[in-house]
Amino acid sequence: MTEVFDGGKLAEELRTLVRDAEALLRTSTGTASAAEQKHAETTLAELRDRMATLEQQVSSRAREVDSYVRDNPWQAVAVAGGVALLVGLIMGRRG
Repeated sequence: MTEVFDGGKLAEELRTLVRDAEALLRTSTGTASAAEQKHAETTLAELRDRMATLEQQVSSRAREVDSYVRDNPWQAVAVAGGVALLVGLIMGRRG
């Protein structure tokens, strides 16, 4: 069975990771120093910003690819076939 990349699933898993990190940060407030707490909050805020930027970039690229494939279906098939051939050759040499 072939596994298909699901950008939405990846984004949801990243959001879950951020929520879990936030929960961990809240539970560790009593055991961490003020400096550690501030550093963790800053890092988490940066992670949220990076994740939002990444999600926008991935969505933008996905729309571009979708548009290209719809406009040029045979070229897309040829590129996919070429990539599959290269991967097959590389995997064949390892075995």
